[in-house]
Amino acid sequence: MELGLAGKRFLVTGGTRGIGRAVVDGLLTEGAAVAYCARTADAVAEVESELKAGGATAIGTAVDVGDAAALKKWVSDSAAALGGVDGVVANVSALAIPDNQENWRTSFDVDLMGTIGLVEAALPHLLTADSGSIVTISSVSGREIDFASGPYGTMKAAIIHYTQGLAFNLAGKGVRANTVSPGNTYFPGGVWPSIEENDPELFATALGLNPTGRMATPREVANAVVFLSSSAASFITGTNLVVDGALTRGVQF
Repeated sequence: MELGLAGKRFLVTGGTRGIGRAVVDGLLTEGAAVAYCARTADAVAEVESELKAGGATAIGTAVDVGDAAALKKWVSDSAAALGGVDGVVANVSALAIPDNQENWRTSFDVDLMGTIGLVEAALPHLLTADSGSIVTISSVSGREIDFASGPYGTMKAAIIHYTQGLAFNLAGKGVRANTVSPGNTYFPGGVWPSIEENDPELFATALGLNPTGRMATPREVANAVVFLSSSAASFITGTNLVVDGALTRGVQF
């Protein structure tokens, strides 16, 4: 299938590891140019060096998406460097799971407002692009009650609702908006290896809930993101694509 991403320009938040890094790699493989950000400057520089060594057009910047002004500046600078923006992928999460006041505020600022800030800053560029695309990353925790049902799950649910509204309001303006909701995704440095080491009972329970007997890889989730970002998905907007290996039991109509 031809995805039609060659020459397109994308912004990806949280692009140095896990799902975000896999999305960056997937878009670059299809011939797109990508500007990505993450909080840690050393990780950003390391990834940029790796990507450019392979001949990719990739620009990395250290940005905290919870800082609205810094996020807006990054979008503006990246659009100028790339010559425009055809799509964005809002991937960053604070992963603030325990239910306390600090985590509610952090989840709101990073997960929800980081997503909204990216979209609002990029929208003027997307509206002038040929078929702009917005993909937000939510979670299965946004559609069912699980161990992350507090601030994390609530903000992930809000992201799905927000994206659905974008899809409806922007459909007539040539911009699509979709959500990808991953199930448990295992990668080095991610939350699940930490849980596996520090809370093996929770890890075993989570693993046992998935009928595939395993967790997703970042690449498996990124494949869905890349597809939804492409012209091959030109009539798909307002969807929440669950990538969870049949983990969730709720029927999604």
